[in-house]
Amino acid sequence: MRLRRRPRERSGPRVTLYSRAGCHLCEVAEETVARVCAERGEDYVVVLVDDDPELLRRFNDEVPVTFVDGRQHDFWRVDETRLRKALDT
Repeated sequence: MRLRRRPRERSGPRVTLYSRAGCHLCEVAEETVARVCAERGEDYVVVLVDDDPELLRRFNDEVPVTFVDGRQHDFWRVDETRLRKALDT
């Protein structure tokens, strides 16, 4: 007998990009995330760490930081191939 899993209900975008204003790497990361998410029909959100002291403390030296499905995926640079694979699972 095979068990079927119910699809997870999503309450928001699968990809979160933690970013800073004026950060060149963040701009490049957002372009990559936007392109890959568009290809896969997924939404993403950009969160500016400068707007939240806790996020700034947590990610200050690692931005841009990418999360997929609530887990950290990349920092500093977004690997397109890895992001595609993560979104395909």
